[in-house]
Amino acid sequence: MIADRIVLTLAATAVIVVAGWAYLRLGDRALAALPRGAYRRLVPWLFAGPAVAMVLLALAFPAAVTVGWSFVDADGGFAGFANYVQTLSDEVTRIALRNTVLWVVLLPSLAVLVGLAIAVLAERVRYGALVKAALFLPIAISAVAAGVIWSFMYDYQPPGAAQTATLNAVVTALGGEPVAWIVDTATNNYALIGATLWTQAGFAMVIFDAALRSVPGELLEAARLDGASEWKAFRHVTLPFLVPTVVVVATTMTVTALKAFDIVYVMTNGNYGTDVLSTVMYRALFTAKDNGLAGAVATILMLTVVPIMVFNVRQFRRETGVA
Repeated sequence: MIADRIVLTLAATAVIVVAGWAYLRLGDRALAALPRGAYRRLVPWLFAGPAVAMVLLALAFPAAVTVGWSFVDADGGFAGFANYVQTLSDEVTRIALRNTVLWVVLLPSLAVLVGLAIAVLAERVRYGALVKAALFLPIAISAVAAGVIWSFMYDYQPPGAAQTATLNAVVTALGGEPVAWIVDTATNNYALIGATLWTQAGFAMVIFDAALRSVPGELLEAARLDGASEWKAFRHVTLPFLVPTVVVVATTMTVTALKAFDIVYVMTNGNYGTDVLSTVMYRALFTAKDNGLAGAVATILMLTVVPIMVFNVRQFRRETGVA
């Protein structure tokens, strides 16, 4: 069985390589027969064509099908906006919308603050590289594994019992009462966001660390020679250079917050008031088997992401000077 899979993989790889070579070779010959002006206009599309086709096949087509599903009822008939009305009037969906807004506000803000703080402060200590490595390591851990890890970190035992979870062990050692972090509605959404931040702060830190290296050192030296404190030098010299990076990190983390699913599913499965739009969509599709309702929730989620991506693209074009 393993040998058959190896042979199949090698055969598929060979077919892809040969097909790619033939596509480029024959396509270039076909375009070469055209007038020079037409050749120069069309040859970039020869290379971009496969990527565009993959985007259409893997993203645009499924998105169009999902939007189409959102207007179909459980029997396959046209339902108009009934699925949208049903999902938006449902209490579970309203809770999920509220929680999604909370994720969108807190996760990007905390990721920017933590990532920027670590990137700036780690440059000022000898063990900064070790701190960066420790913060970066969780990126290599899958969201499911992170959910399992933090389930143990947040575990709750009744007062008086031995606390096996790290956080409650610290709380009780300081004289407090153990907290049911992922059951108590006052703390569970924040606990889930904190677990996700653990996996994402390293990404923000790496981006900010790279951006800090582009800040002209002579400007900082000039500011210090003029008597500026470290805080003023950071605020008036460093921070303006980092504004585009802050926008990129914030928008990336916003998209991550909007599509949050794995950690919520592993740690609470949406129970205790922790549903987000992704978990509502998952249950509608795989538990209720209602393609129309799931399509409506997915379309709502997609519509919230599109403006953010458009803003990100415009910001990139403005920074790079692309029309």
